[in-house]
Amino acid sequence: MNASLNIRPRPRRARNGAAAWVLALFVSAALAEPPPLGGSATPEEAAHLLNRIAFGPRPGDLERVEREGVNRYIDQQLYPEKIALPNELVQRLASLSDANQTAGQLVGEFRAGQRLAKRDGEEGKEKRKEMIRELVEQSAEARLASAVDSPRQLEEVLVDFWYNHFNVFSGKGLDRVLVANYERDAIRPYVLGHFRDLLGATAHHPAMLFYLDNWLSTVAGYQGAGGGALAKASGLNENYARELMELHTLGVDGGYSQKDVTELARMLTGWTFDPRDNQSDAVFRFDDKRHDWGEKTWLGYHVAPRGQAEGDWALDVLAASPITARHISYELAQYFVSDDPPDALVKRMTERYLATRGDLRAVMYVMLKSREFQVDGLSKPKFKTPFEYVVSTLRASGVEVVNPRPLLGVLNQLGEPLYGCQTPDGYKNTETAWLNPDAMTRRIDFATVVAAGRLPVDVPPENVQGGGPVMRRNGAPIDADQLLVTLGPIISDKTRATVESSNPQLRAALVLGSPDFMGR
Repeated sequence: MNASLNIRPRPRRARNGAAAWVLALFVSAALAEPPPLGGSATPEEAAHLLNRIAFGPRPGDLERVEREGVNRYIDQQLYPEKIALPNELVQRLASLSDANQTAGQLVGEFRAGQRLAKRDGEEGKEKRKEMIRELVEQSAEARLASAVDSPRQLEEVLVDFWYNHFNVFSGKGLDRVLVANYERDAIRPYVLGHFRDLLGATAHHPAMLFYLDNWLSTVAGYQGAGGGALAKASGLNENYARELMELHTLGVDGGYSQKDVTELARMLTGWTFDPRDNQSDAVFRFDDKRHDWGEKTWLGYHVAPRGQAEGDWALDVLAASPITARHISYELAQYFVSDDPPDALVKRMTERYLATRGDLRAVMYVMLKSREFQVDGLSKPKFKTPFEYVVSTLRASGVEVVNPRPLLGVLNQLGEPLYGCQTPDGYKNTETAWLNPDAMTRRIDFATVVAAGRLPVDVPPENVQGGGPVMRRNGAPIDADQLLVTLGPIISDKTRATVESSNPQLRAALVLGSPDFMGR
């Protein structure tokens, strides 16, 4: 599905004027000193928390966090299971029948679509496309609705972080229908649990097995029976073993060799799933006939033949490694604190990881209660990724999202398609990855359309014309004054003065397109 044409109206004069103003203001904003973060729940503290451990404030959030205080808000967010979800959100997520299917059911639907396309020609292909489109849109709706409306904001931010850490690309065959289930079953339940459990859940999920080809990896000379790719596969595939060490655990400089990659791949042979088994909820299975039963030497360990236990033990070793502890701590600190996180903070987080055997909640506690996060983080602003920018815009403006199609198009235009990173390292979260003139212009286009009430996310999906939602011509514009109240100290006095002296029809767009709002 290509929804990139949904955002068409671009008032050139407004956009160009806003672009010039924003690009100039970025220079001056970079030189400005942020206000100091005090010891009480000041507006600055509340804004900092809502920008870093949430996708920005919604109307009334700043005042609520000020009343609750910094520590209470952090403590609440660290235990999302104790925060009740709004009934409307619960009902909405429950209504997405396609998005709530098991991995086995989704594989079955995908295969049924393939048979339909083969049997009925062009008509079957169209039906298959419609089937997949419906699933993709329901998956997007579930992800976006949760990110925008859930009060469990730290959980939502961590889902985004960990999905990128354990990235799976939706554009690869079967993963088109599996990525949302992967996020729901292998990522979301473990974001504040133990890292070993998260690592194991991703390793066993068919989306990861398919994406990095481990489902086809076999001992040399394997001869399968029957038809299909699974039966025809023969030979070792090192893709998953390499990324398991390089990206998921030890890091690129983790002290392993190419031989270690090969030996780990041998240990993981037989970790597969059968795409023809569409009745099974637990799609992962270990095939002992595909496994390399020879002895191995990995990371200096002698590994005796033990079948699936070899791979599970390898996950134990990797999750417990001090090198992994530091790699994970560094990446979390880079996401939440600074593009170049302080060594002292990373060290304390690493120590906590090791002392608690990878308890991610405990590691997050150390980071979120640190001076580096609560005080020093204000002087090291982060730049929003496109996903963060879009979600924070929706939250701040109070726009109701009924139809996710236009937002999928926007994310494509901004360079971060939902579940669309092709490489296993996932989307970056640093300023250098996203701050450039073309990206700024596209963000200002989006801000202009949203501010004018022209983004048709509140138009039901069935109201379509020519394959895309009808573009709203006379929607209600965003109230700039209310927007400024919602964002509070996130918008600086200098930006406010510029906004207030501008054309009233441009004010909301200037707020949403400002460098203040694009930072977090």
